[in-house]
Amino acid sequence: MFGDMMGKLKEAQKKVKETKERLHTVLIDEVSTDNKVKVTITANRTIKSITLDDELLQDKDMLEDYLILTLNKAIEKATNINEAEIAAVAKEGMPNIPGMDMFN
Repeated sequence: MFGDMMGKLKEAQKKVKETKERLHTVLIDEVSTDNKVKVTITANRTIKSITLDDELLQDKDMLEDYLILTLNKAIEKATNINEAEIAAVAKEGMPNIPGMDMFN
């Protein structure tokens, strides 16, 4: 029984690692409400690109505000996707141990 559980845990670890690698290819686009900033980020929260409206280059404070708001929204979306994917894979691979239903 113990060997079977260890095998399932190793398989779960492998699937989690594969999912993390796959999440590097999942791209999330976030755009400010007026389309002046566009951010592309992976589900692993790596920024891939930032596109700015030229108007923002004239106002440093406005640019900083736009970047903070848009990046935070993108990071929140990426985190939600990342956590849901990892939790699903981990739950699927966990052996059924009474009292250890951590993902419910």
